[in-house]
Parts: sequence; C-alpha cells; structure tokens
Amino acid sequence: MPGTVLLLAASPVGKRSLVDAASVLPVLAAVAPAVLSGADTANVVELADPLEPQAVLTRLRAAATAPGPLTVFVTGQLQLDRRQRLPHLALARTTPSTVRYTGFPWHWIREELRLRAPGGTTVFVDLHADAETWQHLVTQPLAVGPGVRLYGRIAPPPPRRTLALPTYMKSVATILRSGHRPAPDQLHQQALTRVAGEEPDAARRDIVLAVESPAPAVPTPFATTAPAVPAAASWEAPAPFVPAGSRPEAPASFAPAAAPQEVPASAVPAAASWEAPAPFVPVGSRPEAPASLAPAASPPKVPAPFIPAASPPEAPVPSASSDPSDPHAEIASAVEAGRHGDADRLAARWEQDALRAYGPGADEVVHWMEVRADLAMFAGDAVRSCRTWLAVADARLGAGQSPDAPAVEAAADRAHHQWGRIAEAAPARELGASLAELRARVPGRREGALQHVHQRLEQLRATQQVG
Repeated sequence: MPGTVLLLAASPVGKRSLVDAASVLPVLAAVAPAVLSGADTANVVELADPLEPQAVLTRLRAAATAPGPLTVFVTGQLQLDRRQRLPHLALARTTPSTVRYTGFPWHWIREELRLRAPGGTTVFVDLHADAETWQHLVTQPLAVGPGVRLYGRIAPPPPRRTLALPTYMKSVATILRSGHRPAPDQLHQQALTRVAGEEPDAARRDIVLAVESPAPAVPTPFATTAPAVPAAASWEAPAPFVPAGSRPEAPASFAPAAAPQEVPASAVPAAASWEAPAPFVPVGSRPEAPASLAPAASPPKVPAPFIPAASPPEAPVPSASSDPSDPHAEIASAVEAGRHGDADRLAARWEQDALRAYGPGADEVVHWMEVRADLAMFAGDAVRSCRTWLAVADARLGAGQSPDAPAVEAAADRAHHQWGRIAEAAPARELGASLAELRARVPGRREGALQHVHQRLEQLRATQQVG
C-alpha cells in the first residue's frame, strides 16, 4: 500500500519571520518518496509558504484520509493568538494581531490526525517560536493526537536581526538522502546529534519532542480542545529562555498580554454570504461518495467533524458492556458496510454507559453525542445530525465552556452545515430557530453566520405562506 508524505514549510514574510522555513524543502524534495514515507511507494504533497489556512487544511485533510502510512514534516514558526492563547502555525500573511484569522491553528492538525489508525502516522517538526509562545510551550507542549508519533524540536527566537535555520529538519533530510530510513525514534536521535554539532547550545535551549502517543482508552473522548501530551521520558522542560539584551529578571515578553486585543475589522476576511463548512469524507471512502458527503464548493473554515477510525469491514457489532476494546473500529466497520443503524445503536449504548458512569454534560457523554451526530451525517440524516450537534453545543456551553472555545465553535458550525442540507421545510424551520439562538451566542470565526440563518428562515416562512 502506498504511503503519503506532506511537506509543510511556513513562516511570515518580511521582518516578522523567525526562521527560513522554505529553505528545507529542496533538501527534503531530493529524498526518494519511498524513503520519506517508509513505504514501497508514496505520494508527496508540498506546501511552501502557504497564504491561507484553508489551503493548508485542505491538503492536510486529503493526506489524513489517504490509506497507508502518513508522514508529515512541518517546518516554521509558532505564535499564540491573543484571544484564546492557542498556538498557531504562522503563515505568510500572519501578524501578531491577526494570527487567529491568518495562522493555521495547531489543534486543527490534531483534529485531522486523531482518527487515523494508531501507529500509522508520524510527524516531524522543526519549529521556532517567539519568546511568549516558547515560554507557553515549555509547560503546555504540543499535541498531535492519540496514536500519532511526534518527533522534533521547538527553538526559542533567534537574536534580533537574525533568521534562524531549520537545522533539525535539514539534518533529518540529510540522513534520509542516504537512501536508508531508520526507525523514526532512531532518525530523531541521529538528527539531534547533528544539530548539537552545528548548534552547541541546542540541547540546553530547545524543547525536544519525542512522543509515542498511545491509542486512547475507552471511553475517553477525543478532545477538541488541546489535551495534555502523554509524558515522555526524553522530554524535559528547558530552563526559561531569556532573549538577547533583555534583563535576567523575567522579561516582559514572557508575561501574558495585559488584555486581549481585538483584531481590526480589516484583518478579517470579508464574506459576502456565509457558507457552512464542507463535511469530512470518512477514511477509506470511495471517491464517488454519495452527494450527502460531497464537499461544498468553497473551502471549509473549520476542522473536519469527528468520524470513526478506519477498520476492517464486516466486523460484528458487539454490545458495549462486553467489549473492553476501543469500539470506534467496530463503529467504523458498520459505517463502511452501510449498517448505519448498527453503528448508531452501538454508539448509543456507549453514550448511555458514559451517562450512567459520569453524569450529564461530562466529556465522555459529549464525546459519544459527537460520534452519533456524525453517524447521522454518514447515514444521510441531516435532521438528526443537526439536532445532535445543537445539543453538543448546548452541553458544552452548559458545562461552562466559552462561546469562542474551538470545540463550541466547531459544534455550532457543524450544526449549521447540517441544517443547510435539510430539504424538508418543517424541520428546517424548527431547527433554524434553535440554530439562530445558538448563533447569537456562538457567531463563529466567519462573519455572517447569524445573518445567513435569518435569511434562510425568512425564505422558509415566505415559502410556507405561498403554499
């Protein structure tokens, strides 16, 4: 089975750039695709200094859904958005004040990779961060999802007027150019050894990532907010970094921003009309997927909805109480075989088990609500999917999550998308009223969402009056 390789190098243009990220791409591109992926053959996708987050999401999503092993090489710089303080991969147009709109949220990577089979995905990173972001990552390291191997380093900013080099990633590429691909952990160690030779202070300075993430325990949910990365013996928090020329006593750049800064309206991409994000096609699905799963014409604006992991077809659907293993493979098998009722019944049993064990509103319960919302989407039941996503958003808000939390925004966006696929006027009017109430609280990142709901409701009312 062929593998897939995604080469991503991104950094802001001009003086805002901390690292010459694109310089590593020619070296990586010179490596044979089979060596890059560790498979007999491989498809290689290259993204050099992308401008739009949606372009990155589209390529990442396509790579994540491809069968066979996936290897992702990410080079660039990280920045925190000032509102939610979540790390983003800075793209060509990213500035400190617009990172929330022009950067690529790191948790989108976790969202796309979390559903792949454990052990089938490896991510190598060579990232630089500004002082504030680097200090944040010392205590809250990056996560790439359960079952995904993560190797690399995060370096603090270079001295002023200096552009850092992706030494770690170039070392990885140089080793692979020999035609031999060591095991990922060995490749990582060999690259670190080379970095130490070129940057003697790297071992003391950098955050080193070497995480072999296990598959999640059942019924632990796949979180849509940044989870803690499992502890790895090789990871140690380095001493606080002090930028050149700053005072030893806690530089101001390490302190949290005094107050969130509003992003200027000019920095937010204008949208003449709101379009709901496209649904995500399940892993292993055929290109000729039914129309209900076909992507929308415009690129999606939020991470893909939750879907079951891929698994061998025709597996029997056991009861939740008798199967101690991860049930997601059984659910995926039922979906792939077209047994949507069996898939939903199994998920419903797990939801009831979680409800009895943890109580209403618990993360474990919300997780299984999300699973059932997407199962309804795969079954072509937009009404049930929309209704369930609305319940997910209400549950998260009721649990005290912020309206601009990524998981809340994602639930609202997915409810909105499914509502747009409801053909029957009566349920569309009913759920539209609930969606309008939700959108008043959770407008999302894209302008015009609430207006779009009101406009369609007016059309539905007008149609009802004419009829």
